[in-house]
Amino acid sequence: MRKKILFSLSAVALLAGCGEEAKNASVEPNQEVVSLNQDFKEASVHDPSIIFAEGQYYIIGSHLAFAKSPDLMNWEQLATSVSTSKLFDDVSVSLADSFYYSRTDTLWASDITQLKDGKYYLYYCSCEGSSPLSTLGVAVSDSIEGPYEDKGIFLTSGTESVTGEPFDATEEPNVIDPHVFYDEEDRLWMVYGSYSGGIFILEMDSGTGFPKENQGYGKKLLGGNHSRIEAPYILYNKDTDYYYLFLSFGGLDASGGYNIRVARSKNPDGPYEDASGNAMIAAKGEAGSFFDDEAIKDYGTKLIGNFAITNEQDIPVGGYVSPGHNSAYYDEVEDKYYIIFHARFPNKGEQNEVRVHQLFFNSDGWPVVAPLRYAGESLAALETEDIAGDYRFYKMDNAIDAEYEEELALTLTATHLVYGQGGGYWKSSELPNESSLVLNFTEYKGYFIKQWDEVNGVETTTFSGMSDQGEALLGIKTIED
Repeated sequence: MRKKILFSLSAVALLAGCGEEAKNASVEPNQEVVSLNQDFKEASVHDPSIIFAEGQYYIIGSHLAFAKSPDLMNWEQLATSVSTSKLFDDVSVSLADSFYYSRTDTLWASDITQLKDGKYYLYYCSCEGSSPLSTLGVAVSDSIEGPYEDKGIFLTSGTESVTGEPFDATEEPNVIDPHVFYDEEDRLWMVYGSYSGGIFILEMDSGTGFPKENQGYGKKLLGGNHSRIEAPYILYNKDTDYYYLFLSFGGLDASGGYNIRVARSKNPDGPYEDASGNAMIAAKGEAGSFFDDEAIKDYGTKLIGNFAITNEQDIPVGGYVSPGHNSAYYDEVEDKYYIIFHARFPNKGEQNEVRVHQLFFNSDGWPVVAPLRYAGESLAALETEDIAGDYRFYKMDNAIDAEYEEELALTLTATHLVYGQGGGYWKSSELPNESSLVLNFTEYKGYFIKQWDEVNGVETTTFSGMSDQGEALLGIKTIED
């Protein structure tokens, strides 16, 4: 665990005699109080890709793991593996060509999209694993829960290139991890790729669900030389008018340092930049290298990585290990953005479960992740006493390793000062509900929000923000006995 210094002062003492009632933002008073969820029903879907269909949220992942939920909090596990899946009448027969080519009997990360014809298109991929011997194909159904009819493979990797030349794994993509989406002009795209030659994007034919002709592997967005970058997912924000490309860097296991990063562009097919202004097309390993994390660690704005919530004995009792391979969703009715990912946990090995967190966009147009899982909360004006108190903050550095992110113990006072392991102040900001926390002369723009603290079983206040250089800062107000 990274070195940390703990400093705590009673929030009660801080608030005594303080009369200032500063609002966190300007919203209508007397809002309806919503009770936050206190119970969750878990599901395990590795590499979850989300779709809202037939009144439910569905997630599909690797090995055809499948689950649904009415509220993003209580999940019903529908399948955990290819053998338990009911999406195909007989998957071993339906996808026999893929399994034969890729020398495997399972599938990796899948994605389901509903096209304009109302049908559901399941984009599947199979991969041998130790090499980019992979297929990417599509199956179609009238129902989200199937059965699906295979329409065939449209991309392969690992043997020969789409040009007919020998396959070059340093430049050409491993054809896995698809995400298919419509842009704001109703053009259909598929972003995909993992390790090997990088992340690519293809324009798709909305009438067939297949790629438009004569594109080859498509346009490269980033990666190459086996750099550990995968799981692309693109989400558009109508308010910022940016397309956000989410990615996972590192290795997916508990020691792999998996973490979620983001870049943005005005166009679905790029070019993409991170918050530091880095052109993502330059993110790749050195020539001749393999898993060169040092070459890519400064690219992509890191949103969340390993962090441990510890008790008084310094024992991890919460937090995440190797969170990643996310999808994202915008709920137009609730006007809420969500990020959905799988995560492992401190001291729990390779056990993984799905987690859903809210996403907020700050006044610089960058997403920040709520520190705690979604429990039905909404942004609202907070009083000074809601915010003031002792916090544990977690700074997301650019490292790709198994270490926990740096933990800072800070106290936010009712007079808007910040001290402890670092000093500064907090204040309201430009957007409704937005606040800024200035720490050691660095300003983090983001949001204070009431969230449900599973570790302590109570409601608490959290902060999620980002500096103009793309350093994310997450904070959780500590609960006193």
